[in-house]
Amino acid sequence: MDTTQRIKDNFLESIRIKTDSLDTLAPIIANAADAMANSLLNNHKIMACGNGGSAADAQHFSAEMLNRFEMERPGLPAISLTTDTSTLTSIANDYQYAEIYSKQVRALGQEGDILLAISTSGNSHNVIHAIDAAHDRNMITVALTGRDGGKIRDMMSDRDFEICVSTQSTARIQEVHIMIIHSLCDLIDLKLLGQDG
Repeated sequence: MDTTQRIKDNFLESIRIKTDSLDTLAPIIANAADAMANSLLNNHKIMACGNGGSAADAQHFSAEMLNRFEMERPGLPAISLTTDTSTLTSIANDYQYAEIYSKQVRALGQEGDILLAISTSGNSHNVIHAIDAAHDRNMITVALTGRDGGKIRDMMSDRDFEICVSTQSTARIQEVHIMIIHSLCDLIDLKLLGQDG
């Protein structure tokens, strides 16, 4: 096996999928970032959730908001629902794993907040339940999905945003998801600070 060529093939495939997604996703990303920035400007917050690599992406987004992205600014209110092990294990033990995010959304979410829901398949049960809870709280959902959008696609309201990476590889979907997250962070900063970094 030529490992160097395999690495090159992975890079080229990632570049191809990003390029193929660009025209379709850019307007949706821009609109989602605008909704997120407006929520923050109105003293609301963004909550993020996902599983596995998507949990790491939720934490990554929250860190960029709470600390800084590429420009110096005050921290912005964002919560990763994936990080409190006592809460997660308590809910999973007393109820079921599918409720680990929805119970947090119902407790912490308020009208005007935004849920960033990340699922490469679009079928993660706990993320689906979180979206239901967000809708019950009259929150907007920004969903990062993959493949055909899964069940999450059918849950999106007129106020929500689904940003779907239409490929089958979980790794490639996650690579585009992190590009989307960085784009959201960049546009939020641009709208709030009104200048390029």
